[in-house]
Amino acid sequence: MINKLERKFGRYAIRGLMKYVMLLYGLGLIMFFVSPEFYYNWLALDVEKTFAHLQLWRLITFLIQPIEQNNLIFVLIAMYLYYFIGNMLELKWGSFRFNLFYFAGVLFNIVSCVLIYLFTLIVLGHGESVMVSLDYINFAMFLAFAVEFGEVQFLLFFVIPVKVKYIAFFSVAMYGYEFVSILVKTNWQTFLLYLVPFIIGILHFLIYWIATRKSRNARRRTLNDLRRQYAFAQGVRTGEREGSVVNNAGGHKVITRHRCAVCGRTELDDDMLEFRFCSKCEGNYEYCMDHLYTHTHVVREKAGAGVQIDASELNSSEKDE
Repeated sequence: MINKLERKFGRYAIRGLMKYVMLLYGLGLIMFFVSPEFYYNWLALDVEKTFAHLQLWRLITFLIQPIEQNNLIFVLIAMYLYYFIGNMLELKWGSFRFNLFYFAGVLFNIVSCVLIYLFTLIVLGHGESVMVSLDYINFAMFLAFAVEFGEVQFLLFFVIPVKVKYIAFFSVAMYGYEFVSILVKTNWQTFLLYLVPFIIGILHFLIYWIATRKSRNARRRTLNDLRRQYAFAQGVRTGEREGSVVNNAGGHKVITRHRCAVCGRTELDDDMLEFRFCSKCEGNYEYCMDHLYTHTHVVREKAGAGVQIDASELNSSEKDE
């Protein structure tokens, strides 16, 4: 099923999704110092205000959560860690599958808020909208990373190397201990308010993992494989920014062999175009025949002054290669 969805909607996937997620984290950090009350009053996922008062923008804006951390260094390290984890999962699964995984977590967060509201409405007689943070989405993402790259080592306290799979086991144990402590110190209603989002976060990971078990690659790609893939993708994007990658009529990206440094035309623009490299320019510059003899030569600065020679002023006997 996921393969069919990917073939149909894969082109709409957001590439480099974690960049935009980190932007939301940054806005949340700024909001904590500027006006956290604005978030709770107008942006938070309040079930009653969202659906009863039709403030539907809250279904999206709740992702901009104030990060209540006074230790800026810790926040930046956590942001980098989740950025790294998300990028590695996107390289492993592909952009569409990672998008599906992350946005499914967002949907499950909304479902958990609605379930808690309905539970309190039925049991207590009045519905309560509980703030469900993005911690459970990040936790599900970390579990997926631990399963995919369990042998990768993180430096605990920047000194002690620990494999990710052991950190994942420890994290699950700590969550269990926290829930037991809440159950002992508070009532069962409060316990359920904490337990429901956690269970939904775990189910988010398990459902997706089971649904994709048949479609995963048989070969286990290592972290070095993904780093090489990432470097290649960066190289292609660099080429795209420089204009060596164009879109043909079919919408597919093609790396061209020739490109004029002046007008930017390639062999795809006209089959009759001819291209030559200029022997007078210092560097790898290629020109079409319309600009081969009329362009301004590119030379390095010498003795603090740049020298440029107009090719049109050369004698006709001086030919470029």
